[in-house]
Amino acid sequence: MAEQVFDDWRELSQDFKQLEAVNKIYQEKLTEVTKYQKECQKHIQHQKYRIGIINNTIKRSKDDRYEDLKEEILKREAQLHEIQQTLPKENGRYLKVILGNVNVSILNKEDKLKYKSEYEKFKLIVSALAFVFSIVNLLFISRRLERLYLFILVWYYSTLTIRESILRVNGSKIKGWWMVHHYISAITAAILLIWPESESWNQFRTQFMIFNAYISVVQYLQFRYQQGVLYRLKALGVRDNMDITIEGFHYWMWRGLSFLFPFLFVVYFFQLYLAYSLYNLSYLKDATWHVSTLSKLFFTLSVGNITTMMMIIPDKFKQNVRLKYRVLSQKLFSDSESKNKKNKKQ
Repeated sequence: MAEQVFDDWRELSQDFKQLEAVNKIYQEKLTEVTKYQKECQKHIQHQKYRIGIINNTIKRSKDDRYEDLKEEILKREAQLHEIQQTLPKENGRYLKVILGNVNVSILNKEDKLKYKSEYEKFKLIVSALAFVFSIVNLLFISRRLERLYLFILVWYYSTLTIRESILRVNGSKIKGWWMVHHYISAITAAILLIWPESESWNQFRTQFMIFNAYISVVQYLQFRYQQGVLYRLKALGVRDNMDITIEGFHYWMWRGLSFLFPFLFVVYFFQLYLAYSLYNLSYLKDATWHVSTLSKLFFTLSVGNITTMMMIIPDKFKQNVRLKYRVLSQKLFSDSESKNKKNKKQ
């Protein structure tokens, strides 16, 4: 029995030597990867600098021969964007304050899509929970339930700011306003949480719960749209036999957006109504500073949302060609990766 134990230990020691050898190779490869990452970043900066000079030259010229070159530049910018997504990025200021210098870059494309999908599922789960709480608070008057619900909203919007900052580090094109929107929403929820029970709150609570029930439904529609976009992008960029064309993707994307726009605008004008309602409530005798402050915050959210949406609609049309080249570059990039994997297997 004792001899068997010693034999097992000697065999395990041999395995450990193999582990040390593999780990040494792994550390060497990590050093090489860091070196190549820096070289890639240097080349990307050089490409962008030279493209900037060429673009300035084209803008100053009226020569029609530059039309084909403009198209080539769009393709190159899309290709550079795809290469950048494979390289680590520095955390933004907000993430540095929250997490320090922890590297949150996700270098694998499939992992990025997975994280984005989990982010959308997180919003869906909390939206469903918020919908239930809103209905329950409409049916029953309980200060404890109200506070619990408002606490969940504070936690939700605070968490969103961190998750969206990580998404931005990993190449997600989240508009700056939507980030600010969630900061303001977190502050708004916090003030609602500490708003003392009073006549002004009792008059406001019903319309606020109706608003939250409606926004939960809209967020479900947004989830369906975002999941469709992620699925179709994955189908275009990953699958060998594509079941969707680029033109089909554009058609579906615009049809989905045009369906969502009316629901979103109802949300934004509902926020404006809440701001007006709070403004009127601020003249009540028992109104505290919470009422007037919340009125200003809801007004800011409404105006910011409406203005940003009005700017996004024409901007989306301008980005149509750029998106086409980006999707094409994703497909080419994925094809080259799959070919390399097949060659390695052979």
